Amino acid sequence: MSLADVLAAIQTGFSQFRIQDLLDILIIAFVIFKLIQFTTNTRASQVLKGVLVLLLIFIISNVLNLITVRYLINSFLVSGILVVVVLFQPELRRALERIGRFRLNIVQRDTPSYEIVNQLCLAVENMSRRKVGALIVLERNTKLGDYVQTGTVIDAEISDALIENIFEPKTPLHDGAVILRDDRVYAAACVLPLYDDPNIARELGTRHRAALGISTVSDCITLVVSEETGIISYAHDGRLVRNLDHDTLEDLLTFHFNPNQDKGFQLLPGEDAEAEDNKEKKEAGSRGKRNNKGKKKKN
Repeated sequence: MSLADVLAAIQTGFSQFRIQDLLDILIIAFVIFKLIQFTTNTRASQVLKGVLVLLLIFIISNVLNLITVRYLINSFLVSGILVVVVLFQPELRRALERIGRFRLNIVQRDTPSYEIVNQLCLAVENMSRRKVGALIVLERNTKLGDYVQTGTVIDAEISDALIENIFEPKTPLHDGAVILRDDRVYAAACVLPLYDDPNIARELGTRHRAALGISTVSDCITLVVSEETGIISYAHDGRLVRNLDHDTLEDLLTFHFNPNQDKGFQLLPGEDAEAEDNKEKKEAGSRGKRNNKGKKKKN
C-alpha cells in the first residue's frame, strides 16, 4: 500500500466522521480515565494490570494465530465478568455509591455557626491531651442508618462537654462511635465495620480500623483519637491521615461544616495506611542505622 492510498483512506475516514462519533470517543475516554483514577492506590489496580496483560497476550495470539492460547484466554475473558463482580464487590459498591451521590449543588445548606467547629476542636484536643480514645463520624451524603441502629440515638446539639462525657472511660456509651448528622450528635456507641486489609500498620488499633472500614463504604469523614498516644487522625475514602495539629483539625471541620467558607482545605493530602506503615518502617530502619553508627563511633 502506497502513501497515497494511506492518505486517501484517512481522508475517507474523516469525511465519514460524525459529531456522534466524537461524543462516543469522549464518553469512553472519560469512563477509562475514571476507572484508572478510581483504582489507583487500591488492590483493584494490581488485578486491572493483570487483566491488561491478558488482553495484550490475547491480541498477540490473534496476530500469531496461536489457537490454544487464544482459546484459553477467550474462555477466561468470557467468564471474566462474573469473576470481576465477585472479586471487586466492595469496589463496585463504592463506585455505584459515588454515582448515586452525584448531585448538582444548586441549593446550599445554611452555613452553621463556627461555634460547632470550636466545640468539636475543643473536645477532640482535650481528649487528645488526656489520651481518651474517641471515634467521631461526620456523616455526609451517604446516610449511615444501618450503623445508627447498632447504637443509641441521642439527637442532641454538639458541645464539647457532651462529646467528652460520651467517650469518658467506663461510661455506658464510651465504647463505640459517635455519628454526627445534620450538625447534631445523632447517635453514640455505634458499631462500625472493620478494615480488613492485612497490610495495615500494626500499631493501629480497633478505632483506626473501624474509621478506615466505615470510610470504604461511605463518603464520611471519621476523626480518631488514639487512647495510647493521644494522636489525632482522620479517615476518608479508605485512607488515613495522622498527626493532625490544631490548624489542620480546624480546617478539616470548617471544610465539613462550612463548605462555602473553608480555606482551600483538601482531603487526604497524606498517604494510605499501607504506605504510611512502610514509611514508618523506613524511618525506624534509618533511626536504627544512625544508632548503630553512634555506638560504633563510641566504641
